[in-house]
Formats: sequence, C-alpha cells, structure tokens
Amino acid sequence: MSAYSWCSGLSGLFGATYIDRFDRRRLLLTIYALFALSNLGCALAPNYPLLLAARAFAGITGGVLGSVVMAIVGDVIPVSRRGAATGTIMTAFSLAAIAGVPAGVMLGAHFGWAAPFVLLVALSCAIWLGGLRIVPSLTAHLQKQRTPLAQVLPDLRALFANARHLNAFALTFVVMVAHMLVIPFIAPTLVANHGVAPANLSWLYMAGGAATFCTSRRVGQLTDRFGKKQVFHIAALLSVLPVLFITHLPDVPFYAMVLFFPFFMVAMSSRMVPMQALLTTVPAPQTRGAFLSANSAVQAMGTGCGAWFGGLLLSTDAHGHIAGYGTVGWLATAGAVFACAWIGRVKSARDEKNAAGVEAAPAAGAEVVGEA
Repeated sequence: MSAYSWCSGLSGLFGATYIDRFDRRRLLLTIYALFALSNLGCALAPNYPLLLAARAFAGITGGVLGSVVMAIVGDVIPVSRRGAATGTIMTAFSLAAIAGVPAGVMLGAHFGWAAPFVLLVALSCAIWLGGLRIVPSLTAHLQKQRTPLAQVLPDLRALFANARHLNAFALTFVVMVAHMLVIPFIAPTLVANHGVAPANLSWLYMAGGAATFCTSRRVGQLTDRFGKKQVFHIAALLSVLPVLFITHLPDVPFYAMVLFFPFFMVAMSSRMVPMQALLTTVPAPQTRGAFLSANSAVQAMGTGCGAWFGGLLLSTDAHGHIAGYGTVGWLATAGAVFACAWIGRVKSARDEKNAAGVEAAPAAGAEVVGEA
C-alpha cells in the first residue's frame, strides 16, 4: 500500500513535465495498458520483492491516470456541468467500496491472493477496449507551440511558483491530511476498542459505499447549481459532527454503526466532489494536465503525511485499546474549518483573467481622457 502511494505521488510530480505534450486519448490508453500490465505482474509475482516492485509500478501508472482523466473532464465538459461530471467519476470509489473490497476478499479466500489481480487485469482489458472505442482524440491543448525539452524543468518550477496554483495545492494538502488523519484508523479502532469482528468490517464499507454511490452525482449537480465553494463550505462543516462522533464513538450495537457509517462516508466524500471540480478550473487549459498531475503528487503527499501524523498521535494501552483517536478527530475538524476559510483564496484562471480585465479598463479609460 505504501509503495503504491509514494510511487503514485512521485509519478504525479514527474507526470507534470510531459502530460500536456501528448494527445489525451493516446496518453490515457498507453498509461492504462501499463497499469494493466503492472497488475498482471502482481498476479504472477513469485515472491514478495517482485510483488512489491509490481505494486510500485502500478503506483507509477496510477498516479498519472487520475490526472489524465480529470484533464479530459476539464477539456471536454463545460464549467457549468463539471461538478456533475466529477460526481459521476467519484462514484467509482463508491463502487470499489461496495463491490471491489468484498469481491477481493472473497476471491482471495477461495482462489488465493493472486485472484483479485487476475480479475483486475481482465476488467482493465475490457475498460481499455471501451476507451479505445469511446474516448475521442483530444489535441486542443497542443495547438500552442510545444514547449522545448530544455524548458520542461523551468516550466515545472513556474508551475509551483504560481500563487494561484499554490493556493490550490495548499487546499488539496489540508483536505487530504484532514481526511487521512481519521480514515486509516477507523477499522483498527473499531476492532480494538469496540470489539467489532474484522470479518464484519466489510458491511460498514459496503453500507458507506452504497450511500456515496447514490449521492456523489447529486452532490455534483448541486455543485453546478449553487457553486463549488458554497457546496464545499456546507459539506466541510457538515462533516464535522460525523468526524467527531466516529473519533469519540461510545459503545453502540454493531447495527447502529452500520446505520451511522453511510452518513460519515457521504459527509467525507461530499467535500471531495466540489473541491475536485474547482481544481479543474484553476489552471489555464494548456497547463491543465501538468497542474492536475502535480496536484496528484500533492494529494499523495497529504495522504501520507495525514496517515503518518495520525499514527504518531495514537497509542495502545496495556489492554490493547487504542488511545488518542479523539485528539485526531479534533485535528481533522480543525483542518476542515481551515479549508473552509482557505478555499476563498483559490481562484480559477477565468476569475484572474476577468479581474485583470477589470483593472485594465479604468487604466485604458484614463489614457483616452489624457489623449483627449
């Protein structure tokens, strides 16, 4: 898991140097084919070192895939419908929780640990063929003069020197840290502190995944209707109570946990939909892929830092109970509140262009008066 995450982040950073140099369709199909090949390597790995290497390669390809998909959304979908499109894409994570995790556990138990990877390769081949047939060639971002290779690194530095980009990266980092302070430790805490059988955890994630599957697209539609920042504010503030409840969970029956978990998952995922839709508007079209690839690296870094820092704050007592989860919950809440304030600093490329136009108009008027 760690190998995948860290390699995903590094490849996202490296991907920012080349992702806008190719046809989106060709790049998507090439990277996805390599992703399928990496999972085939996992299925055929005869030992742990080779399995780890294959998972690292899967992270390298996966880190770029998400950026390419979101870049395609930014190129094809108008801003007025981008929230709904992002919500639809986010349902994939819900579907993974509903079907992917339980199916992987079942296949592993009955046919061996390699079986989930074999199924993933088969599904990847089917999806690749679908992409070959459905995804159009997208080259509008290539109309401008291609950046010389010698200019790639200076352009990468310029990408991170742009104040508009930095504000967006900071938002991504804070939201992911707040997210990962809590998420990775739910299962261990429920098992250690509340006696939940590990085999029953899949029921929680299936319930939560089903709820987010049904709500993600609706959240996207609300994002388009009421605005990305407004919906993010509401979702982030509404997530505070579920986060504090699950990190200060009293002894309740398991069925009560199953009933509560969908509210928690919906609250957490609803923050991501408007944020991702907003991020597609931040860069200029010709640098959208590079920006989203760099943002993928920032997201992976936030994921790793959140999980690492959360683990530092937790401890296990003599009875095997996990202590400190409540403190983690308060920090995650503080992160959500901070993100609500910070998102006001995140501006789209269009907003900045319009602001520049408004500032230029009085100056032009003054020149005309002076000439008269």
